[in-house]
Amino acid sequence: MSLRHAVLGLLSEAPASGYDLMKLFNVSLAEVWPATQSQVYGELGKLTTAGLVEVAAHGPRGRKEYAITDNGLTELRHWLTDVEPSGPARHDGLLRVFFLGVLTPLEARTYLLHMAADAARARARYEEIDQKTEWDEDMISVYGRLSLEYGLRMSTAHEEWAKWAAEEIGSAKARKAGERVRDRRAHKE
Repeated sequence: MSLRHAVLGLLSEAPASGYDLMKLFNVSLAEVWPATQSQVYGELGKLTTAGLVEVAAHGPRGRKEYAITDNGLTELRHWLTDVEPSGPARHDGLLRVFFLGVLTPLEARTYLLHMAADAARARARYEEIDQKTEWDEDMISVYGRLSLEYGLRMSTAHEEWAKWAAEEIGSAKARKAGERVRDRRAHKE
């Protein structure tokens, strides 16, 4: 749902400073729910005001370490169990696929092969994260690895689908559908 729950989730593992949270975001959540430093620090302020986190320790140079409160844990549990995930309601790239018949077959195949290449790059990023990460037995590692596996599998499936779709553009049915669209347009001009 929000950055709020991502921060609460990270703090449920252990207290952390804003700096520590940013490091955790960058190595664990960046591909799932990216956040900037100003967003994280702003959210910590809101969570503190709402009583969902508290300053557990003060360190040098004004460093604050935050811990989740009982109310924060209750909110996180409520979000995990009672709130339906919103998921991506829109996919701009897939919407475009519906209208590829407006393009030439070469342009349509090029678009789809670009999608396949993007998916391959995403998979390579996930593989790099997997190789560089020391997967421990802490909550973030165990469940973060599950999330990473989702990214690996989805990017693989996306790449395979885009390559298949690019080949389908050459089918007689796809060629005919595209020709009808382009012919109608040519007759209007």
